[in-house]
Amino acid sequence: MFDKIKDMYNLQKQAKQVKKELSAIHIEAEVDGVVVVVSAEQELISIDISDEMMSLEKKVRLTKAIIEATKKAMKKAQEIAAEKMKGIMGGMGFPGV
Repeated sequence: MFDKIKDMYNLQKQAKQVKKELSAIHIEAEVDGVVVVVSAEQELISIDISDEMMSLEKKVRLTKAIIEATKKAMKKAQEIAAEKMKGIMGGMGFPGV
């Protein structure tokens, strides 16, 4: 019983460390002059719109570019987070991990 409690404490400690690491990893994605940066913890860090894009009066294109760049960055952040957590969860013997 004590070993299981110790294992859970270690798992919690490892999860906190991974969360800290994920917040420090920034992923950048660019689509049509719009650059979105997110953390691997899936938090939006910044959006940068090129001067060329801002000079266009095509709001629909700009909106689509922001959405697509955000999706691209979030997908990469999810992949990184899943890979980091895989090591912890696999080590605890969870099935399917």
